[in-house]
Amino acid sequence: MHIESIRLKNFKSFREAEMRDIPSYCVVVGANGTGKTTLFDVFGFLKDCLTFNVRQALQVRGGFSEVVSRGTPANSMIEIEIKYRMEIAGIDRLVSYIVKIGKVDNKPAVMREILRYKRGRYGSPYHFLDFSQGSGYAITNEEDFDKPDEELEREEQSIGRDVLAIKGLGQFERFKAANAFRRLIENWHVSDFHINLARGSKDAAGFDEHLSVTGDNLQLVARNIYESRPDIFQKIVDVMKRRVPGINNIKPVPTPDGRLLLSFQDGAFVDPFIDKYVSDGTIKMFAYLVLLYDPHPHPLLCVEEPENQLYPKLQPELAEEFRHYANQGGQVFVSTHSPDFLNAVELDEVFWLVKEQGYTLIRRARDNAQITAFMADGDQMGYLWKQGFFEGADPQ
Repeated sequence: MHIESIRLKNFKSFREAEMRDIPSYCVVVGANGTGKTTLFDVFGFLKDCLTFNVRQALQVRGGFSEVVSRGTPANSMIEIEIKYRMEIAGIDRLVSYIVKIGKVDNKPAVMREILRYKRGRYGSPYHFLDFSQGSGYAITNEEDFDKPDEELEREEQSIGRDVLAIKGLGQFERFKAANAFRRLIENWHVSDFHINLARGSKDAAGFDEHLSVTGDNLQLVARNIYESRPDIFQKIVDVMKRRVPGINNIKPVPTPDGRLLLSFQDGAFVDPFIDKYVSDGTIKMFAYLVLLYDPHPHPLLCVEEPENQLYPKLQPELAEEFRHYANQGGQVFVSTHSPDFLNAVELDEVFWLVKEQGYTLIRRARDNAQITAFMADGDQMGYLWKQGFFEGADPQ
């Protein structure tokens, strides 16, 4: 599955904004306060809505009044539309998911939730899931494309007003598109990596398959890959050896008191260093490689400013690793403040955010004739950004 477009209305600083024709590897730049974190929080918000409910997802963000765009009328709704491609009945189809969130009796409610796509080559998209304020229907035989619309089987359902229909219906295989979109959201990884949480020993009795959003289970995931997929772990080590000078080997090491830590072997010394004494950049690079070489990769990664704590020379290297992940079938969204990171990015991959009259607009590098011309002449994206060609998005 591949997300092709995102449309936002009344979501924090995005009063009315859209990203179209999104590539597999998407890099977002912008000055501080223009909305990069907010853009990525769209994914986190939807995941929280699915995991819990809309009310809780809003509460952790300060409530409905803090999420809906400031200055909007009292009856305004938050709207999110995501279009993605997936194969249904052997045909690649563009599916639209639309959710509108408002308030009923002063409580958050899903005012409308739609999942739709075209059954044939022509005609309007058909609603295979359509709910309003807790009531609606879903089509159970959506793959019967030879049947007329009136013969499609509708299953009526009632749910809580603050619950997404895809939360319940998406559990069942008979709702093909809803099930696929639910699985996509469940497996999104929106990184909030913290160096201090990634360091130190962890309880060796634990077992984790995927790196957490904070990276606090790095040792456990590394051990899992080391033991179950030594070939992949060796790839990670080989990349570290190429990317980080001095690193010769990495191993998860159990301690006598039943805990687990990471040891890093520097080729210049006989004894390895434990992760407590390894540089922030080395730990962060290793953590990202564990994420990017996951044996069961996430369909979508969102990473904010991965260049923090990394030596400038490593930043283009990391940018290439993200592209490799995208080329293998995943989708990657990255925000950056680093010209060095941006120098490794291509014209078609870059969007930038600007604020006008208090609201965020989304622009694209390839739509700017001057930037396109400079890139065609061999310039690099990071240098153009640093020189001020991304109007309203000057690096801070």
